[in-house]
Amino acid sequence: MLHINDLVFRFGGRVLFDQASVHIPAGARIGLVGRNGAGKSTLFKLILNELAADGGDISIRPRARTGCVAQEAPEGETSLLDCVLAADIERSQLLAEAEHSHDPHRLAEVHERLNAIDAHSAPSRAASILAGLGFDAVQQARPVSSYSGGWRMRVALAAVLFIRPDLLLLDEPTNHLDLEATLWLQSYLGSYPGTLLVISHDRELLNEVCNRIVHLERTKLVSYGGNYDDFERTRREKMDLAAKAQVKQLEQRRKIQSFIDRFRAKATKARQAQSRIKMLERMGPPISVIEDRSISFDFPDPDALSPPIIAIDNGIAGYGDKTVLADLNIRVDMDDRIALLGANGNGKSTLSKVLSGRLKLLSGDMHRPAKLRIGYFAQHQTDELDLGRTPYDHMLDLMKAAPESKVRAQLGRFGFEQDRADVKVENLSGGEKARLLFALMSRDAPHLMILDEPTNHLDIDSREALVAALNAYEGAVVLVSHDPHLVELVADRLWLVADGKVAPFDGDLADYRKFLLDQARDARRGGGGGGERPSAATRKNDRRAAAEARAQTAPLRKKVQDAEKRLEKLNQDKTKLAAKLADPKLYSGPGETVTALQKELANLEREIADTESLWLEVHEQLEAATASA
Repeated sequence: MLHINDLVFRFGGRVLFDQASVHIPAGARIGLVGRNGAGKSTLFKLILNELAADGGDISIRPRARTGCVAQEAPEGETSLLDCVLAADIERSQLLAEAEHSHDPHRLAEVHERLNAIDAHSAPSRAASILAGLGFDAVQQARPVSSYSGGWRMRVALAAVLFIRPDLLLLDEPTNHLDLEATLWLQSYLGSYPGTLLVISHDRELLNEVCNRIVHLERTKLVSYGGNYDDFERTRREKMDLAAKAQVKQLEQRRKIQSFIDRFRAKATKARQAQSRIKMLERMGPPISVIEDRSISFDFPDPDALSPPIIAIDNGIAGYGDKTVLADLNIRVDMDDRIALLGANGNGKSTLSKVLSGRLKLLSGDMHRPAKLRIGYFAQHQTDELDLGRTPYDHMLDLMKAAPESKVRAQLGRFGFEQDRADVKVENLSGGEKARLLFALMSRDAPHLMILDEPTNHLDIDSREALVAALNAYEGAVVLVSHDPHLVELVADRLWLVADGKVAPFDGDLADYRKFLLDQARDARRGGGGGGERPSAATRKNDRRAAAEARAQTAPLRKKVQDAEKRLEKLNQDKTKLAAKLADPKLYSGPGETVTALQKELANLEREIADTESLWLEVHEQLEAATASA
């Protein structure tokens, strides 16, 4: 379907692609991954002929239709449904011709073609896609101009999905979606009939949808079979093998160099010394093992407060005379990890503002300790950053009494070392701006952090760093996110914000997926004609039964999680140790140091193997217990 051969492209004096090649077969679902700024979006522009390559070529199968989401949001008074239908230009032209043509032979051809492209089902297909992306029947009839930019970008996404191009290019398709629409999109793309090439930092999407990963790394395109987890495992194995080969080669070079240094001047050994010099030359330069610089987050831990840190009784929240949420009876404790579920527009942001103190209740009581500190993160806050000032300047404004070392230490917690802390904000990437907001928000060790879509501009490695930091953080977290991976790994309580209420959701994210599918099925049935709809009480009892079954397996799940954390720590130690062994300077010192490090590496590898065996054993027990529950 798509061939990229020896691609060369330079931008602003920087080489983004250098002899990069990859072949994408028809029907493949490809995830394009790489660090922010590596050139992923640029590759899409090259494929679409919006940019010209400096060398090589890109070819797409003849007569194949290519589709991507329009960069500009649609606008005008056209209804959402008609806007999506208009994206199929051939259908629109054929329908117009059928209405005005008087040639019976041509009319027969037109209707035959309309039948071939399944034109009669187009309205229902378009409506189904719009519904999956969060627009009900009433909203689909409203004009496009009545929606904000983010919602209109959903319409643009619906339009390109509707035309079903042979090659579909999607660049961060979940950025404008809530969790509900993201889960629908995962399901839709998982069975997409054409060829899909998607840029995404959403690990769950890449795992659920993709059957191949193309990694853009140091100007090359490297293809890996399987989903993102498979790619990550395979790449790590390759890097481990390269590190071992490097260690072995450096040790060989050290021994050879030692012989040369000892016997070069001795006449009896001169021939052997020259032979070893040639051996060193034949070995070539040391094997290179380059790993991308990792990002780490580190939220400062707060002092303890007595529970609850927030309690709301009979609260009503809204704006002016408009009520958004009623009957609020909730509490938050220091050890809570809460994710807010519910479609956009149901009141998640309103609840976040109430909890953070940015919005007062219209009525009801809210109790919180006077010493409570709250950190609030929202993506729109990037617009409030002063583009002409540096991260250090921003942090100093909030820590005026602190010495420079403490200000820079807080920035360093989020990857802003000296070189980046003094760069103007206008020159920071979207991910760096998000990390700056994390640093500013957490400067005074908040007891509660409220995070509204914290991952939109973070790459996958940064998202993993955020997950690790939130799990290590000792305060409370309230999370609004469309990233299922983040929700699953961080939250242990789910609150459903819907129908003007906030209530605990009895279940995990898998249950919530099933809940959404049940809702969609009930909506299609319209409450009748397709069987009796389960009552709310029945659905609640089902969720409670599922929750009780999970409670029985909680100890095993805890053992699995402990083993996974232990494995992560051991692998981190192993990576650090391999880096030490890969340092050429090490081999100019005592050989005993090298031997000790090699023994330590061997011990680590044995411990990793033992922990993996334990994880497998407990995981099998968990699966058996889950199956019998």
